Amino acid sequence: MLKTLRLSFSLKNTYRVNSILYSLKQIPLLKKLLPDTLYQVTGLKVLANIVSILWELVTVFLGKILYFSVMVYGAGFLYEQTPGDQTFLHILFCLTLIGAYMNTSLFNPTRDKYYAMILLRMNAREYTLANYGYAILKVIVGFLPCAIVFGWLRGITLWFCLLFPFCVAGIKLAVAAYSLLEYEKTGFIHNENKIQKYLWLVAGILLALAYGLPAVGIVLPLAASMTLLLVWIPIGAFSIRKVVSFRYYREINQELLSQMLNQMDTVKKSVKTASEKTISTDVSITSKRKGFEYLNELFIKRHQKILWKATIKIASVCCFLVGGVLLALYLVPDMKSDINEIVLNWLPYFVFIMYAINRGTGFTKALFMNCDHSLLTYSFYKQPKFVLRLFQIRLREIMKINAVPAIVIGAGLSLILYASGGTENPLNYVVLFVSILCMSLFFSIHYLTIYYLLQPYNAGTEMKSGTYRLIMILTYFVCYAMMNMRMPILLFGAACIVFCVLYSVVACVLVYRFAPQTFRLRT
Repeated sequence: MLKTLRLSFSLKNTYRVNSILYSLKQIPLLKKLLPDTLYQVTGLKVLANIVSILWELVTVFLGKILYFSVMVYGAGFLYEQTPGDQTFLHILFCLTLIGAYMNTSLFNPTRDKYYAMILLRMNAREYTLANYGYAILKVIVGFLPCAIVFGWLRGITLWFCLLFPFCVAGIKLAVAAYSLLEYEKTGFIHNENKIQKYLWLVAGILLALAYGLPAVGIVLPLAASMTLLLVWIPIGAFSIRKVVSFRYYREINQELLSQMLNQMDTVKKSVKTASEKTISTDVSITSKRKGFEYLNELFIKRHQKILWKATIKIASVCCFLVGGVLLALYLVPDMKSDINEIVLNWLPYFVFIMYAINRGTGFTKALFMNCDHSLLTYSFYKQPKFVLRLFQIRLREIMKINAVPAIVIGAGLSLILYASGGTENPLNYVVLFVSILCMSLFFSIHYLTIYYLLQPYNAGTEMKSGTYRLIMILTYFVCYAMMNMRMPILLFGAACIVFCVLYSVVACVLVYRFAPQTFRLRT
């Protein structure tokens, strides 16, 4: 069993290491520095192995820390009328029941299982039991420090905090044993990636009990919560026998993995179908322009639904919200000072708003799915002068699309500032309006630039660039962090305008220098 666990971990680690090395190879600045024999370089493989091991440690603790700090411990502070220790265990009990069948580890079809049991023909029973045992061990190890720390902060006795991880393991084992018994009787296979509707209903009810009852002052007594959790330890211990003696692990995994592969094919077809539905089939659509201007105008006209119509809807909603705030200021004059303070100091908050409403990702995805996907197979389309010319045309179009809601928001904020009491420095009105436009400009350039520099899709329209995903994630976190900043309009607005101008120049230079080589279909 230990040998099987070691082999399965080695397989999973190899998959991760190769993914990390592949991602490094996709970074434009590193691509020329790294050798073609990258996967044979011992130093890089050691580094990738270290990263893989660190990631494994992160998966053990990070999710549990976020789970306790936000959903259990943090949520408990919202309820002042119930005792903190009782609320803590009440929420924890309800959420533990949900996690028991939503995250089993035993019925989760993954690629490493496909490689091991289908391609390498490893013993399905030994592989499943070894990895399931390891998953249960990770649950116990990951929950233990979290239960001790957060439980102590909420006044829970130490002995129960030490036993709680075994309660979680026990209920997971019980659910797994019941599911295996159900398979033997009915042939039904529980797939945690395709949760049944009634289980989602149960999850909804448990969530309502977890967070709704404390809101009206009702929580389980401390002794009741402890008893309802501790009872799963002996039940889980009894369930181990069924999990270990089950004989049909290969049949179950074959069915789950075939469902996974079929689901992947279905998703691809659904994405393609949904993408095709966004294109207008009106044969009367044409253009009097020539060359790439002709191509661009046809593209824009045939994608009105996801480009201009969506933008008009967003602008209309923004206009409605601005009107609502102005009406509120008129009806409730006491709000003016608070609203004025918000507008004068919360401008960084609108970085995230502009990020959320920007059409850059939808625009670039539509470009590839319905245009570049086919044209990149032709050599003339990848010539430097054509790449740069089309980039300029597309940048102009996405800037126009994103400018509509930006103008509404910028003008609306200026009106709200004026209606709420105004400002001593009239320059604030100008900076407020221009900075919102610059944010829109930034995101327009940002998304189109990384699309041209990293072009993340292959011929099958699958995203293959880890670097692209990383930049998307970093963009989100930076914009999210801006929500916590408070800075006067003049200071932040001026910095925003300068940054956007500099970024625009740098982005255009990078596209001019590298896009002819990077804008291609991935393999």
